[in-house]
Amino acid sequence: MPEDEKPAVKPVKRAKKVVEDVAPAAEPAKLPTPHEVREARKAQLVEWSMALGLESEGKVDELRARLLERIEEAAETKEEKEAPAEEPVERVEEAPATPKRAKKAEKPAEKAKEAKGKEEAEPAHEARQKPILDPRTRILLRLRAETSARRPPFRRQEWFRYKKFGDEWRKPQGGQSKLRRHFGYRWNLPSAGYRGPREVRGLHPSGFQEVLVHSPRQLEGIDPAKQAVRIAGGVGTRKRELIEKACEERKIRVLNRMVTE
Repeated sequence: MPEDEKPAVKPVKRAKKVVEDVAPAAEPAKLPTPHEVREARKAQLVEWSMALGLESEGKVDELRARLLERIEEAAETKEEKEAPAEEPVERVEEAPATPKRAKKAEKPAEKAKEAKGKEEAEPAHEARQKPILDPRTRILLRLRAETSARRPPFRRQEWFRYKKFGDEWRKPQGGQSKLRRHFGYRWNLPSAGYRGPREVRGLHPSGFQEVLVHSPRQLEGIDPAKQAVRIAGGVGTRKRELIEKACEERKIRVLNRMVTE
């Protein structure tokens, strides 16, 4: 072999790098919303519990409670991270406030004027005229009121069956009427025991004896201490004003006085 010739050098093969298979990082499990947790069934709840690393055994209510608790904890942690750090606030010394001037005392004359204006705006309440009654009449009026409070409503027979029947009392006329024959399971009929004392029948609740008036001429002879006027319904406005004015002059009470604003 000649000396000039050198042995051929074989190229060195580079070893292939073995890249290990690295599993991709698992994405964090997405938290369900509280509404989804409440509406989901048990299979879905178990799947979420396993994904979040919670205990997946138990009843549906227990699984929901665990998931809702985890959702609340995650929400609180997120709020704490997002909350900005509080910066220290420098205290600024405020200058002492100047004392305010005391309000001037109101003049007594102005106060008197305001009080006078209020009195003129709000007229004083006038009590209604009362009759002069003896003690016996007062007792009988009180007894009449108690009797009226205990009196049952007297309604006609079959008032509850037909709409065309009103609540007015009608005497039962049927031969077989149980109400007419006073059967025990029917209500009572109007009878003498339900009336009030005879001496105070027809009196106004205040104790006045009512006198119906159509014109101012009929006011003559009325006793203001015991009698009161009731103006008839057919009297017009002009004549009503005349009657009311005449009653004011005679100090007679009008039971149905006109309403004025």
